[in-house]
Amino acid sequence: MFRTTVRKSIAVVASLSLVVGLTACNRDSGTTASSDGKSITFALSTQTNPFFVQLRAGAEEKAEELGVTLNIQDASDDSTTQVNQLSNATTTGSGVVIVNPTDSDAIVPAVESLNAANIPVVAVDRSANGGEIASYIASDNIAGGSQAAKVLAEAIGGEGEILILQGIAGSSASRDRGNGFETGLQEFPNVKIAAKQTANFDRTKGLDVATNLLQAHPNVKAIFAENDEMALGAVEALGDRAGKDVLVVGFDGTKDGLAAIADGRMLATIAQQPEKLGSRAVEEAAKLLKGESATKEVPVEVITVTKENLVEFQ
Repeated sequence: MFRTTVRKSIAVVASLSLVVGLTACNRDSGTTASSDGKSITFALSTQTNPFFVQLRAGAEEKAEELGVTLNIQDASDDSTTQVNQLSNATTTGSGVVIVNPTDSDAIVPAVESLNAANIPVVAVDRSANGGEIASYIASDNIAGGSQAAKVLAEAIGGEGEILILQGIAGSSASRDRGNGFETGLQEFPNVKIAAKQTANFDRTKGLDVATNLLQAHPNVKAIFAENDEMALGAVEALGDRAGKDVLVVGFDGTKDGLAAIADGRMLATIAQQPEKLGSRAVEEAAKLLKGESATKEVPVEVITVTKENLVEFQ
């Protein structure tokens, strides 16, 4: 099942990337927002990251299957934009809101406003740090962070200095992956974190941050990045050293991340199932749209991918 999901995810990235520009101005995916409380608003943090393109694909496929109207909103990683989009969801009469928060703290007032308007809120991949969330669908980021620590530490022989590239400050995904990673490292007391710095889940930012940190800490043996985009930025910063002198572990299991493992530039990634996340979010939202109860928490499995099991994900 997971292998099939990954194949489908890879296949849709190229085609969906072509329509990102059409949706960047807060337009929906071909349907108009309903004012009768029968539509679902899906507020995405961004669509420039392949992971979220796949997340959207899973949501759209499930919405079509269930015959529900899905109004896609893209915040372009701007928390103010996302708050405004959720405010609009109230005034346009959305029946349910699915939110993938840009910032888990900044989104709280918007969630509370939706609660006051009796509009249920479903969170996917990242949650809000306040307000009432009817259902939270997410990968087990804490377990994934711990898995990343294990594969990285074992690969460097249980000792040495490492770097951490963190995601968007305030996001639950970054917090949980980081906490899981540092907890996992407790089993390897001779592995030391030389430095950690946010790179906002962005490849270009990952390149810049990794370049600076590597200059300041030239003896590091490995880098953990809280998503594949930052990991690929770190790989670019390392150049020929990637996969040889310095090992890189990412998180997400994106097409580019898997390719970097295949050619030896990355050691591993913690693979999520973004299409499944999007699909389950719509399933739970559809329940709420019909007046049914949603599952409070829906965990989705993550798997450590290395060269040894890479064939299962291609």
